[in-house]
Amino acid sequence: MIKPQIIEKDGKPEYAVIPVAEWRRIEAMIDELEDIRALDAALARPDRRMIPFEVTSAILDGASPIHAWREHRGMGLGGLAEATGIASARLTKLEAGTCKAASDELRRLAQTLGVRVDDLSDPPSR
Repeated sequence: MIKPQIIEKDGKPEYAVIPVAEWRRIEAMIDELEDIRALDAALARPDRRMIPFEVTSAILDGASPIHAWREHRGMGLGGLAEATGIASARLTKLEAGTCKAASDELRRLAQTLGVRVDDLSDPPSR
């Protein structure tokens, strides 16, 4: 850090003069602090939803949301099948995307996985 030049008035510090490069560095830090405050405010909202990085990453890498959430919850296919009453063969097809889940299946899956039904929807195509 560069030491500022202090300009006094009546024997007391009145102004601090710093190089422009140092001021730009301080401005960047202030901008970053404002971004952090905005993030903190967003995280403090009671209606916020956060999807774990592992789930988001798996979905972006091509996994179905059902598979990504099942893996994140540490459940095997058989355990999820038993908990939801959906046959393992059917779950395999749902995870592979070779068939679509019925609304009652989605509700059971969401409840068992502790997510919202729309969290199990496939992301929009690019």
